[in-house]
Amino acid sequence: MMEKVVVLGSNSFSGSNFADYCLEQGLEVTGISRSDEPHEAFLPYKTRTGSAFTFHKLDINNDLMQIMDIINQTKPDYIVNFSAQSMVAQSWENPGDWFRTNTLSTILLHDRLRKCQFMKKYVHISTPEVYGSCSGIISEDAPYNPSTPYAVSRAAADMSLKTFQTVYDFPVTSTRAANVFGPGQQLYRIIPRTILFIKLGKKIQLHGGGHSVRSFIHIRDVSRGTLAACRISKTGQIYHFSTKRHISIRDLVEYICKQMDVHFNSVVESSGERPGKDLAYLLDSSSAHEDLGWEPEITLEQGVDDTIKWVEKYFDVLKNKPLDYIHKP
Repeated sequence: MMEKVVVLGSNSFSGSNFADYCLEQGLEVTGISRSDEPHEAFLPYKTRTGSAFTFHKLDINNDLMQIMDIINQTKPDYIVNFSAQSMVAQSWENPGDWFRTNTLSTILLHDRLRKCQFMKKYVHISTPEVYGSCSGIISEDAPYNPSTPYAVSRAAADMSLKTFQTVYDFPVTSTRAANVFGPGQQLYRIIPRTILFIKLGKKIQLHGGGHSVRSFIHIRDVSRGTLAACRISKTGQIYHFSTKRHISIRDLVEYICKQMDVHFNSVVESSGERPGKDLAYLLDSSSAHEDLGWEPEITLEQGVDDTIKWVEKYFDVLKNKPLDYIHKP
């Protein structure tokens, strides 16, 4: 019998790529997001013919009853939740919106999902932002030290979810990925933004000079790990998806400039650092390796080159899209 998965937040970069990967692996996918489906440039599954995909425009803040009706009718094996207010800097401007979605509505969702006896696994997509600014390599049991409203809102839901697992034996697994990237990513993220700005002849601003250090992980590697978390993860376990390679934002942009044959200093200018920005979060992925047999396969260079090709393919569409984040309450 075909496995079924419900993907909450299926219009998001991570959610749409996970939906596409599941379809490739032969699963039946139900996607739920609060907005209409965007252009196919941002939805890889749109170019996949003959797939078993159904989409519903619903919002966990306002349509939880309808979402639960779909889940109870579909009776999926797995539910994977990518839905969240996800921007860090903007969470300072409207913190109530972040806490409404990421904390209150998410906990209300969990309270209903725990009663779904047909569900084999609930995979909660969390974030390394809950750890705050850390030194060294972060293990899955590292203490929370959130430094922004976004991170606090996500940490609160994560802590609540832990109590649900303990008290109700809720079959949950959580994942936290390093900086995901790849073709189809939102244009305000650093890699597609840099590529598009170069093609448009616009200046790229590097917060704090771009000295923050990150690990970048290709979205397909994360999708592969997420499906493994659905199928074979340990209940209650947190899994990190990251590479062992760490790079500063400045060095990353320099590499993209080199690949696009432009001079770094001609397209980049430095700006002030945003409040609460974490200098580094470097994740230990040992549990994903040991429990899921997971390792990253796609290099940063391969992923950047693929993203450049994606921008070039859809340039006439992308150049007319908003280049900055637009907040939706």
